[in-house]
Amino acid sequence: MESVIRVFPKIDRKSYFIFGPRGTGKSTWLKQTYPDALVIDLLDPEVYRQYRSFPERLREVVSVAKQSTFVVDEIQKAPALLSLIHILIEENKAWQFILTGSSARKLKREGVDLLAGRAWLTHMHPFMAAELGAEFSLADALQFGMLPLIYHSADPSADLKTYLALYMKEEVQMEGLVRRVEEFGQFLEIISFSQGAVLNYSNIARECHLSSKSIENYVSILEDLLLSFRIPVFSRKAKRNLVQKSKFYYFDAGVYRAIRPKGLLDRPEELSGMTLETLVAQHLRAWLDYSVPEGKLYFWRTKSGLEVDFIVYGEIGFFAIEVKNAKAVYSQDLKGLTEFKKDYPEAKCLLLYRGKEILEKQEVLCYPVDLFLIALRPENTLDSFV
Repeated sequence: MESVIRVFPKIDRKSYFIFGPRGTGKSTWLKQTYPDALVIDLLDPEVYRQYRSFPERLREVVSVAKQSTFVVDEIQKAPALLSLIHILIEENKAWQFILTGSSARKLKREGVDLLAGRAWLTHMHPFMAAELGAEFSLADALQFGMLPLIYHSADPSADLKTYLALYMKEEVQMEGLVRRVEEFGQFLEIISFSQGAVLNYSNIARECHLSSKSIENYVSILEDLLLSFRIPVFSRKAKRNLVQKSKFYYFDAGVYRAIRPKGLLDRPEELSGMTLETLVAQHLRAWLDYSVPEGKLYFWRTKSGLEVDFIVYGEIGFFAIEVKNAKAVYSQDLKGLTEFKKDYPEAKCLLLYRGKEILEKQEVLCYPVDLFLIALRPENTLDSFV
């Protein structure tokens, strides 16, 4: 199988960070982009031991290296290196350091300043459908997600379970992020029922038999491990009474589906609907991160129950996007968008659905979700859809 050409942009900055969950392809992209770079892989136990016990080893290595570009993989495992890298950047402007990380928890905890702005901060996401092209399968993406590590696996179901166990063992347990790993594992399952919903810490705490403060800390750990994200409510010049809290999402549709418990009381359409919404959310996040015009992702929900799944707002434009896991569009499906349009006539509205035709209903363009995802690229604006 040919390697996938990523749309992740090559950074012009001299030194920079690439953060992203494990398995998103950071190391593979770096090998392809900087084939001659000297790589220091802190996931290698021997390499980790050497640099952890003696950070100054880095100076000794780069001083005699023929290369001028240095990749430090999983920098969070040896945060003390950052202070030294900061000094080395100042000492030799010809040296370039590219630092990858799959967790910001330890860097925050130890007060590291991420090189005081001397290195650009970027994020790598799972595959986008546009990167896969004809290889993209909506059914596979909804079942197994878009992680490169999983997407090309011979046994994606088993590898998803292994992936989650790896995070639990190496990131949570070994780094001592929680006292009780089993308790945290139960939390991961229970919060999956809040996917795409406004978080209620009290309700989750009651289900987990923990305090709300503990749940808040666990959510923070998930975000620092880059396994989840939250979307804030769009409240600019609000004309209605809106909810105040953010919506929660696991970062990948396959990871969400693997974590969420399934039982006889679960309706299949409920699970598949939320998985589809997650898939769209992760694509929009990647598209916004990779695009040059700035924009942020929001949602809109009134206290009376009107809702729009996603709002894109910023220099990149102003768009309201609703996702429906159905092959037909009915008038009631458009209510949130049409009400939002009354408050924000400047916004362009788009409904994504599982059908095959591009339609216009009540001045809202209804677009097949698979076609939308394949066409969503950093060089394309949402104006091309509406």
